[in-house]
Amino acid sequence: MPENSPALYRAGSGEPVVLLHGFTGTWHHWRPLLGDLASRYDVIAPTLAGHAGGPPLVLEDHATIAVAADHLETHLDELGVGTAHFVGNSMGGALSLELAKRGRARSVVAISPGATWEVGGGEPERIANFFARQIKLSRATSRQAPLIVKRPGIRHVAFRDIMRHGELVSPADALDLMRTSIQCQVIDDVLRALRAGRAHLEDLDQINVPTRVAWAERDRILPMALHAGRARREIPGVDFVVLPKVGHVPMWDDTPLVLRTITEWVDRHATGEAVAAAPPTVAAVD
Repeated sequence: MPENSPALYRAGSGEPVVLLHGFTGTWHHWRPLLGDLASRYDVIAPTLAGHAGGPPLVLEDHATIAVAADHLETHLDELGVGTAHFVGNSMGGALSLELAKRGRARSVVAISPGATWEVGGGEPERIANFFARQIKLSRATSRQAPLIVKRPGIRHVAFRDIMRHGELVSPADALDLMRTSIQCQVIDDVLRALRAGRAHLEDLDQINVPTRVAWAERDRILPMALHAGRARREIPGVDFVVLPKVGHVPMWDDTPLVLRTITEWVDRHATGEAVAAAPPTVAAVD
């Protein structure tokens, strides 16, 4: 039975695979893949600190990738997870790469990872402005959301910036994605870090584990032409692949494609070592 709460999804057995969602998301972003992945691996999908249902993010300065990684490492230690295969999307991809630098990763699959833009350009400001607009719109339409999400055409339009086929998201999942995004507690902190030039990921050349970077071909938030260059140049031995015809959060656009992208890499670099001692399972909730 899965261990399932707002802060954590955990199910399955075998090689530990940690799934990390993007900014303003929760572990629910991985729902299309969870059953298939949990049939093969010990799947650990936390909600990141400062996000809806997750633990608080304690800040002394900017909300950087390094600070988020510090909190995540503490959480993984509490769960008894030492090293694992990390799979991350967007901000979660950046965290996966950061944890690889710290020696926590057996392998990495980073799907359209954030924070890898060229330093000195205008991308951080553009991204901050995008999220500010999206959150403002989501807050303004939150009361109408239960009605809005019932129509496939409206779901398609509502999610067009993060996926190409928002109509494939169920009304219940669509409502959850909209509501949890505005419940994120660190929106202003992350936007400040972006605008201050403190949100980029450094020292990609220090990654020394098998790393696959999979970029969504139709990514409108982190366009491949503007964001993939550093990862391709700087990560030693990187396996760079393009995910055709999908958007920034591709798990709903083409679930089988994303599943293959993950399982091929994890299976290729499996160590045969499970987590030594998983914590006791708590009562599951629906």
